[in-house]
Amino acid sequence: MSEQSNPTATTDSSAKAFSPDGPTLRRRRRRAVGQLALCVLVLVPWTVYLAVSLPDRFEARYWPMVWVGFDVMLLVSLAGAGLAVWLKRQALIPLSFVAATLLVCDAWFDVSLSWGRGDVWGSTASAVLVELPLAFLLVMRARRVLKISARLAWQRLGLEGEPPPLYKMPLFVTLATSSSGRSDVKEAKGA
Repeated sequence: MSEQSNPTATTDSSAKAFSPDGPTLRRRRRRAVGQLALCVLVLVPWTVYLAVSLPDRFEARYWPMVWVGFDVMLLVSLAGAGLAVWLKRQALIPLSFVAATLLVCDAWFDVSLSWGRGDVWGSTASAVLVELPLAFLLVMRARRVLKISARLAWQRLGLEGEPPPLYKMPLFVTLATSSSGRSDVKEAKGA
């Protein structure tokens, strides 16, 4: 069988370059950490600036377009997650997280924008009874799929026992020797 017809086949050089300790992934990891750190560093003063400079009241010219657009994004992410479940695809994981995030944002905006008005109770009820529980269910479903996928990958690697919890799971698990000098397999097996 040729490499072209086998999507899991890799060459020796690409396997080394893309191993967890390989130069390509090390460089990409450093770049990602740097980019995220820069985002955090820029966002802190920006948030402080907004806190002291935004007006108490603001009239939005395109208010319906903003809310309808937001709800369309929510609808698309929920429909995409549903379709991914129906088609049994891993795309369920990111689509569920996107939909859950949008639901939490929707709850936050509904409650905070109705604060001090009569409809705050309806917004709060909608957030507590519908949006936040649905967001929780979506995250739990995505987490369950991640755990099942990790367990299957763990078994396919021939590792004994259960994989570690997701928060302790390394980004990549290989049979190659890690930087600590012990192989991931020996570490996983408790050697």
